[in-house]
Amino acid sequence: MVGSVTAVPPSRTLPAPDDRTRHWYENALSWTTVPGEPVRLVTGLRFDVLDVPAEAGLAALRHLAPDSPVALKGDRMRLLTAVGSAEELPGLLDWLEWGALAPDLVALGAGGHTEAPLPPGSGPTGGPQISSDGCRPLQGAAVWLRPPVPGREVEASLPTLSAVGGGGGGRGAPDLARLVDTVATRCHRARLRRAGVQPLAFS
Repeated sequence: MVGSVTAVPPSRTLPAPDDRTRHWYENALSWTTVPGEPVRLVTGLRFDVLDVPAEAGLAALRHLAPDSPVALKGDRMRLLTAVGSAEELPGLLDWLEWGALAPDLVALGAGGHTEAPLPPGSGPTGGPQISSDGCRPLQGAAVWLRPPVPGREVEASLPTLSAVGGGGGGRGAPDLARLVDTVATRCHRARLRRAGVQPLAFS
């Protein structure tokens, strides 16, 4: 007698991690992504990005609105800023008299892109993959320190020059000039320490 064979229903195919990530950005946030893998976000449309050393970025968090998105990757922090900030950065550094020092700041604006951090809750335990000191992502992945919130207009929370009389941005937006000055100061102090020079208290 031949034993009967029980049919096994086909297993549901789960979306790949990159597909889930892309879906979250495009559908929950309406942010534009770049085709291909890994998932990358287009800058210069909804936001620009100021990529800075994490130490300098942590010092500048007080100049950001509580819901202003901030990401981490390795020893770098990515601060989302208002569209046009990348174009304004060189002139702003000169105006703040930091231009000649060429601090370790990278601005991404129109025509650029940045790696998409993992959406909140995407870690293996359901939480963000942040080290115990809260400063470093684990396993080299870009993660959100302050994630964007679906359903909120991210532009209203982003640092802009409008706070010091420039154009664009919403009323009450954080001040881009104060943010950049704080980051540049910290970069300068770090550079002096690496050179074995004791930074002055007012530098």
